[in-house]
Amino acid sequence: MLIKSQRLTLFSPLFPKPRPFPVNSHQTLVTESVLTRRKLGENSEKKRGDLVKQSIWEQMKEIVKFTGPAMGMWICGPLMSLIDTVVIGQGSSIELAALGMAAKKMFGAADASVLVTDLRRSFDDGVTRGYEWRVTQLKQLLIMCDNHEPEIVAALRDDLGKPELESSVYEVSLLRNSIKLTLKQLKNWMAPEKAKTSLTTFPASAEIVSEPLGVVLVISAWNYPFLLSIDPVIGAISAGNAVVLKPSELAPASSALLAKLMEQYLDSSAVRVVEGAVTETTALLEQKWDKIFYTGSSKIGRVIMAAAAKHLTPVVLELGGKSPVVVDSDTDLKVTVRRIIAGKWGCNNGQACVSPDYILTTKEYAPKVIDAMKKELETFYGKNPMESKDMSRIVNSTHFDRLSKLLDEKEVSDKIVYGGEKDRENLKIAPTILLDVPLDSLIMSEEIFGPLLPILTLNNLEESFDVIRSRPKPLAAYLFTHNKKLKERFATTVSAGGIVVNDIAVHLALHTLPFGGVGESGMGAYHGKFSFDAFSHKKAVLYRSLFGDSAVRYPPYSRGKLRLLKALVDSNIFDIFKVLLGLS
Repeated sequence: MLIKSQRLTLFSPLFPKPRPFPVNSHQTLVTESVLTRRKLGENSEKKRGDLVKQSIWEQMKEIVKFTGPAMGMWICGPLMSLIDTVVIGQGSSIELAALGMAAKKMFGAADASVLVTDLRRSFDDGVTRGYEWRVTQLKQLLIMCDNHEPEIVAALRDDLGKPELESSVYEVSLLRNSIKLTLKQLKNWMAPEKAKTSLTTFPASAEIVSEPLGVVLVISAWNYPFLLSIDPVIGAISAGNAVVLKPSELAPASSALLAKLMEQYLDSSAVRVVEGAVTETTALLEQKWDKIFYTGSSKIGRVIMAAAAKHLTPVVLELGGKSPVVVDSDTDLKVTVRRIIAGKWGCNNGQACVSPDYILTTKEYAPKVIDAMKKELETFYGKNPMESKDMSRIVNSTHFDRLSKLLDEKEVSDKIVYGGEKDRENLKIAPTILLDVPLDSLIMSEEIFGPLLPILTLNNLEESFDVIRSRPKPLAAYLFTHNKKLKERFATTVSAGGIVVNDIAVHLALHTLPFGGVGESGMGAYHGKFSFDAFSHKKAVLYRSLFGDSAVRYPPYSRGKLRLLKALVDSNIFDIFKVLLGLS
């Protein structure tokens, strides 16, 4: 058994000053390698790999020296073969593999079972139910965001190359707003909601009580690793639940920081973070939860739902899809393309679930749209967008290769009208516009989730409705037009998680609107009170008086009792009087 207070002084050529190392954590090795990558900056993959391997090797030798051969091999064994076998690259680096392999020793099904048991004990003891506990945790989250914004921005830059503006505004500021709203409204949300009664239950009163579900699991995504992790947790805590957060292993710096900060600021008897990859997630999914909240791909969403079904666990699935943008000729073209660019490349370089996936416009208007987009893209990102510091990079080499495959398909590559440049070493793809790619091509068959934007031309805008209807329901659908009738028709006939007219993605910032999918783009919704409701059971409570008891409901039955009960159930005063007066 390792003792938490044991510390080991770590020496490394990359860290000239001695640094304390907790010997009970394989994942500290991961944190060190994340820091190493940040320190190396734009060095080549090979050089970065060699230095990280050297750093981890030195750390393992120090651990063995300190703990002895047996304990040292137990701690470092899973990493030893890794030193010679892992190929390093940004976002697909040694820290990811180390996290997955080393954590196998640390967190399995038995550990997950113990974790859930501990949290359920806290929930059953009433730790999370009170208003004061909920408010305290929410305030701590707010303090965490305020005190550590620079660290959050740095982690997002390390994982995704995110510009500071995107990190501060689209992640930290949105989280602050969510927490402040919840703190302001929580008493109202927790208060029982009065419900009407009828003659059937007279005399009585009724209410709807928002009851916490119990112990819930939140599995978040890598593209907005802080927003998509903490925002659901806000809902879970505000509703009075114990919660486990599983951040994405594809954003290792963010995952490590989340684990560190949430342990530091929140009540660990009721809120935990589990880092790791497939092994850890599988172990968690084997447990019985009172709700699972997942953000990610529809492929993994099916896995989550299948695992939840074994325990009849309800789920919220925040997925994605191919979100269309319909551009009418009756629009302000400059404003339209600027907003499309901001919602596509200005939101994590297209790596967002509500990102525009393709544009629909008429054959006559398409050239104007393309020219305007080229002009504004150059204004935003310069003549060489690959050098722009205002765009995120692709998360890792796997996703880079997936996007390259979409772009390099034979029937697609010759449809590029702007961009198309790629740099695999630095995981960058230029903003790319394609015209009239085949509808059965890969790029039109799966969610793009990157900086590629096809434009499909139509004979008339009426055809756009048929194109959208022929595909799975998207998470969002967008329309740009001045035409009032077109706006109304689009809003009423297009089925999507959300509709935005004359802008992109801004609906997710409105706490008064539910954010969620429909069909294959997901199920369930959150944001604002919808988050509170997502993690609450709406319990029906009826209070009846013991006075005024009537024999009409009890045997022996008669025709008169039947007529009176039917009148009571129908709440028909006239029929009730007729029965009582013997007129029916």
